[in-house]
Amino acid sequence: MDPSARPVPRTAPPLGAVLVNEGKMTAAQAEQALELHRSGGMRFGEAALSLKLITERDLHSALAKQFDFAYLQTGPEGVSKELIAAYDPFGQRVEELRAIRTQLLIRWFNPEEGRSKLAIVSPGTGEGRSYFAANLAVIFSQLGLRTLLIDANMRTPRLHSIFRIPNRTGLSAVLAGRTDQDNVVPIPGIPMLSVLPAGSIPPNPQELLSRPAFAALLKGAQTNFDLTLVDTPAAMLYADVQSVTYRTGDALLLTRRDHTRISDAVRIVRELTDAGARVVGSVVNSI
Repeated sequence: MDPSARPVPRTAPPLGAVLVNEGKMTAAQAEQALELHRSGGMRFGEAALSLKLITERDLHSALAKQFDFAYLQTGPEGVSKELIAAYDPFGQRVEELRAIRTQLLIRWFNPEEGRSKLAIVSPGTGEGRSYFAANLAVIFSQLGLRTLLIDANMRTPRLHSIFRIPNRTGLSAVLAGRTDQDNVVPIPGIPMLSVLPAGSIPPNPQELLSRPAFAALLKGAQTNFDLTLVDTPAAMLYADVQSVTYRTGDALLLTRRDHTRISDAVRIVRELTDAGARVVGSVVNSI
C-alpha cells in the first residue's frame, strides 16, 4: 500500500446496499426497511432497527463502511481490544480522545511550520503511553490524515502486540542501517494508518536514537505521511526520551490519575524543555 496515496472521492453507497453486501440483511429485508423509510418518514437505518432486521452494531459498522470510517469488528484474528478507537469509536472514552485530537489540531498541528511530529511521553511505567499513542493514531487516521506511528520504546515495546504485527525487524534495524523504511506496516482495516514497530531490542537504544538516521527517518515520514506519532519509554528511567523529543521537536505529556507524582511530571517537563523540546500539552489518563 502506498501511504502517500489518498483515497479517490466517490459517492457514498446507499446504506441498504452496504448492509446487503455485508450479509447483514437480504435484499427482501432491505425492501421492507425502504418501504418503512418512505412511508414512515424514518431514516433507513432507523427503519431497519425498528423492524429488528439489524442490530445497533450492524448499523454502526455499515455507516462506517459507507463513509470510509475505520471501524473494526472484534474477532480472534483482529488487533488488540485495547484499540477502542477502532472497536468502539462511538463510546465515551473515544469521544474524550477526539476532544484531545481537536485541541491538537487547533493549537499544535501545522505541517507548513513543521509541526507534524509528536512524541508521546510520560514519567514512569504503567501510565498507558502505548495504549494512548495507539488510539490517538487511530483517530487521527479516521480523520483522513496519513498517520505513521513509530515505536521508539526499544526497552519494553508494546505496539506490535497491540496491532498484532511482526516485530522481527523494525526501528532498531532501520537505525542500525540493516534495513530501510519498508518495515512500516499498513494496518488492515485502518487504511490511513501505518506502524513502524520497535524491532529487536538492541543493547544501545539511546545511541541508536541519537544517530542521524533517526532524523532522516522522521524527515522522510514528513514526505509520505501527514502526521507522525512516536511512542517512547518511561522518561524517568531512560534518557532515550530526550533523544526522541530533540528530533520530533514537540511532545505531549501523559500522566495517570492516582499514579503519577506531580513532582515527576514537573521534572520531565523541565528536562525536555532544557533539551530543546516543546511540551505542547498534558493529558491525565484516568483509565
